[in-house]
Amino acid sequence: MTRGLLFVSLWLALVGTGPAQNGEEILKKVDRNLMPESYETYRKLINIEPDGAQREFVLFTVKKGNDKVVSLFVSPASEEGRATLRLGDNMWLYIPNVGKPIRITSLQSVVGGVFNNADVMRIDYHLEYDVEALEDLGENYLLTLRAKSKTVAYDSLKMTVDKEALVPTEIECYASSGLLIKTLRFKEIKSFEGNIRRPSVIETDSPLQKGYKSVMIFAEMKSRDVPDEAFTLNFLPRVESLR
Repeated sequence: MTRGLLFVSLWLALVGTGPAQNGEEILKKVDRNLMPESYETYRKLINIEPDGAQREFVLFTVKKGNDKVVSLFVSPASEEGRATLRLGDNMWLYIPNVGKPIRITSLQSVVGGVFNNADVMRIDYHLEYDVEALEDLGENYLLTLRAKSKTVAYDSLKMTVDKEALVPTEIECYASSGLLIKTLRFKEIKSFEGNIRRPSVIETDSPLQKGYKSVMIFAEMKSRDVPDEAFTLNFLPRVESLR
């Protein structure tokens, strides 16, 4: 091996593969700070219309591992008993007295408003996106993320990450055409049970839905292990038993 090649090999060994690798590590830490690998949470979702009218939902949600999420509508009364299930890229909606669960997609929204199903049934970002670029902005990082497959809700994301807390402060979501679909803003970092410290409020708006706004507020979150049975289509009528 020539001296030049030896130098390059040693340099690569020291720095790895560059910003993408460091960005992947940052993204995985962001995921763990946002959500324990397995947890339960109560959330309120508020949809705000241009005239100020609001509609609120309360959801109980359990996540397990990398790709299992089940949620139960606690209120309003008109939605009580509905449940959603996500297994990887596959999503279903269960409506009492309707029969079999209905297949739904990531870009649809079971709650209406600006949040779509991928936002509400979020799994780890690093499972759906690759880090394309990492920029150091002083107090923040800027991660440019590209979807691993076409089944992901957004083709690319620009995620601003607080360096100290390693949680997002803002995420811009783009279509493959480069069109900005929506912006997610993460606010009010709060301590939850089990040393979880993360933003307790997520606000979103979209240039495609002018005047509309949606807010997600986390009231509780704690680590919890749940049997795999809870993440099956047959269990959807019994999600209430997990509360």
